[in-house]
Amino acid sequence: TKDYELRQYETAKWVSTVVRGETQKEAMRQGFWKLFHYIQGKNEKEMKIDMTVPVTCLIKSGCADFKISFFVPFEHQDSPPQPTDSDVFIEERKASAIFVRSFGGFASPEKYADEAEVLAKILRNRGQTFHEDFFYTAGYDSPFKLFNRHNEVWYFKK
Repeated sequence: TKDYELRQYETAKWVSTVVRGETQKEAMRQGFWKLFHYIQGKNEKEMKIDMTVPVTCLIKSGCADFKISFFVPFEHQDSPPQPTDSDVFIEERKASAIFVRSFGGFASPEKYADEAEVLAKILRNRGQTFHEDFFYTAGYDSPFKLFNRHNEVWYFKK
């Protein structure tokens, strides 16, 4: 629809870290750098890995933990190098149907929350069932990109 899309994602591996007790903005900063060091070679194979998009952040209602993740590039999906930082881990996300709402501009935690609420209202009004206790933010652009930015919020279909 013009308000959202329903995508089917296949099972895939992501490299992730959880940041506790910080604001979402600070958690994203800390998490990004931990994951960036992993792709720059802070892994068992000391292998540089291409940066991928999106960078996601799991937001759970009433929880101060934020899970920040990078998608593992296709060529490393079968056997991604293991992280050497104990705070960084490889996770496999199962195939899922995901409701996605896209928006432009520079996304703040408040903007992501507003867009997630808009998406949740639309889905409820259309009788769609989804996991309402969490959502993901997805960012696709470098902080240096000024125009035509692409951001998303994701709710998983039940």
